[in-house]
Amino acid sequence: MIEAVKPTSCTIRASDRIAVMGPSGSGKSTLLHLLAGLVTPTAGEVEWPALGSADDLRPKSISIAFQAPSLVPFLNVTENVALPLFVLGRAADAKRLATEELARFGLADLADKLPEELSGGQAQRAALARAMVSRPRVLLADEPTGQLDQATAGAAIATLLAWAQDAGTALIVATHDAAVAKHFESVWHMDHGTLGLPTKECVQ
Repeated sequence: MIEAVKPTSCTIRASDRIAVMGPSGSGKSTLLHLLAGLVTPTAGEVEWPALGSADDLRPKSISIAFQAPSLVPFLNVTENVALPLFVLGRAADAKRLATEELARFGLADLADKLPEELSGGQAQRAALARAMVSRPRVLLADEPTGQLDQATAGAAIATLLAWAQDAGTALIVATHDAAVAKHFESVWHMDHGTLGLPTKECVQ
């Protein structure tokens, strides 16, 4: 049996801005999936005491932007970004809020496009907008700049951090890029499934 993430203990607080660094295959994505409740740990527990029941975490309290954009192919960009709001019963606000998040990333002119009409970088930013639109308490982003050039990546990270500050959202980003990690207050390191924390740090 392979341990994707080895036993560890950590705490995430409401104001945290954390970069999880490590090479491909080190366990970063698995860690984010565990935190999001997408994967059940085979040992130990992941708890969010301030967020309530595990059955009510997504997309209300926790959202995740996957490494692959994962946009719904038959929905246009606005509909994709608005999707979490429909799930939460907030259809009346969905189009307006989705439009605001697209504009935040400079994608307003792509609102009516289908995912197949977007570049990889545009799709990745649209997926970030979708993760942000419901203003979750925790946002997890897996390699959110993987398909962006250096300048666009820097702008996207600055946008994410400014949004998190305004929304009061904890932000955890998995990345292999030191240029991305340097913008974060705390950097955790993953190495062959082992999570290394800089100080006493992983539950909200």
